[in-house]
Amino acid sequence: MGVTKDIITPGDGTTYPKAGDKLTMHYIGTLASNGNKFDASRDRGRPFSFTIGVGQVIKGWDEGVMTMSVGEKAILHITSDYGYGRQGAGGVIPPNADLDFEVELLGING
Repeated sequence: MGVTKDIITPGDGTTYPKAGDKLTMHYIGTLASNGNKFDASRDRGRPFSFTIGVGQVIKGWDEGVMTMSVGEKAILHITSDYGYGRQGAGGVIPPNADLDFEVELLGING
């Protein structure tokens, strides 16, 4: 169980985030079971910023995004134990749901 990654567009191959870095990303989150979208930064017209490796995001992001370099676009396949687990989230992610996130790492510390 955990997170796997399929690269859509490679990044620069040299600039990777480390724990404590502030990242800026775009993402689209879908349920793995049926492809239904539950959230997307692109729909809001602004990227999502957070600090990696400190528990601000689900474990699948903390681990999967750390393997991405700047400019990379990928799909993270996240099992429920690395997502929202038994509780689900916000009425849109059911309990024990596996998730797919299309993610793009736009910048580190900026």
